[in-house]
Amino acid sequence: MSIIFVGLPGSGKTTIGRQLARRLGLAFVDSDHVIEHQLGCSIREFFAREGEDSFRDVEQQVLDELTQTHEGVIATGGGAVLRETNRRHLHDRGHVIYLRSTPEDVFRRVRHDTARPLLQVDDPLSRLRALFEARDPLYREAAHFVIETGRPSVATLVNMIIMQLELAGHLHASTPAPLQPARKP
Repeated sequence: MSIIFVGLPGSGKTTIGRQLARRLGLAFVDSDHVIEHQLGCSIREFFAREGEDSFRDVEQQVLDELTQTHEGVIATGGGAVLRETNRRHLHDRGHVIYLRSTPEDVFRRVRHDTARPLLQVDDPLSRLRALFEARDPLYREAAHFVIETGRPSVATLVNMIIMQLELAGHLHASTPAPLQPARKP
């Protein structure tokens, strides 16, 4: 069963997911990268050309496939929870972690990022606040765990996630190798 990250655009799903996968020795995939590979263009281009509904159709198909076949860590796009089908598949087929970031924290992280189509507006902070208000209940519905991202380092957040997964019995606590007595020559 996969570990799946949900949250606002810029909440750290890809960065934290990649580090978690590395720490656990699991495969990592970003659903947006899979979508772009399938589309043959950036999400931003497709979004502008085909519209959000067409994008969400492709996203739903990719998430359905990934949640059935990928064993490892999955980072989803910020809007992955907008469709009830996606929320159900994510929740039922993986251990979902909601990286809960305030709109202000996200804005601080992504204010110079031009690759996020939903944030290419005159007032991105207001846009993030609206997204947070609309999506927070949806992220919570899909999630098994809610991690407040705040300002801790990526390593600290990864440690917090591992601890939560261990406490819930989804990971076995890593035990250090027993010490071997030194041999005398």
